[in-house]
Amino acid sequence: MSNIEKEPLFSARNIKLLTTPLGDSNPITVQVLGICSALAVTVYMKPALVMALSVMAVLAVSNVVISAMRKLIPGRIRIIVQLVVVATMVILVDQFLKAFSYEVSKQLSVFVGLIITNCILMGRLEAFAMGNKPWPAFLDGIGNAAGYGLILVIVSFFRELLGNGSVLGFPIIEKIGLYKLGYEDNGMMLLPPMALITVGVIIWVHRSRNKDLIESK
Repeated sequence: MSNIEKEPLFSARNIKLLTTPLGDSNPITVQVLGICSALAVTVYMKPALVMALSVMAVLAVSNVVISAMRKLIPGRIRIIVQLVVVATMVILVDQFLKAFSYEVSKQLSVFVGLIITNCILMGRLEAFAMGNKPWPAFLDGIGNAAGYGLILVIVSFFRELLGNGSVLGFPIIEKIGLYKLGYEDNGMMLLPPMALITVGVIIWVHRSRNKDLIESK
């Protein structure tokens, strides 16, 4: 038997794969990837949450599959293989949503199918899954999808709350009585430009709190 000890499943390195994308290496605020879907599906929180979970499922499983096959994939066709794996997962997720959450599936429209074009997925497959074992690749997929989803949830929270007075469909503004004080829903928050502005503010806040990180890049 080998005297080399196996790395624990949740070693410090593996935990870092889960936590770093939530902050110092967030795919949206630091790497500026996945912006399009962050703008398109964040009018309300429910579709944003479903999109985040969909990306997590696709990225985690795709990372594991590509990692397991990495030594068998010829270099010339590795991108094609990655696209096939991602496309297969996207189709499965899309069909699952249509079967069990049809209304949300309609709200997301073509954006679930467009997960295949999300730069975050192809970036992690190429940069991480192709060079690491399945377990770290799985954690990397979960971590980066969670970092992506975190921004979607934050943006959708403010857009739905300020634009529609609700959170996950519950009338928060009405419950706390702000309408009686003269508050009116800001319809501009439901328009695409406000999604871009909200993401921009989040990126500005994040980078202003991590100046040393930005300077090192």
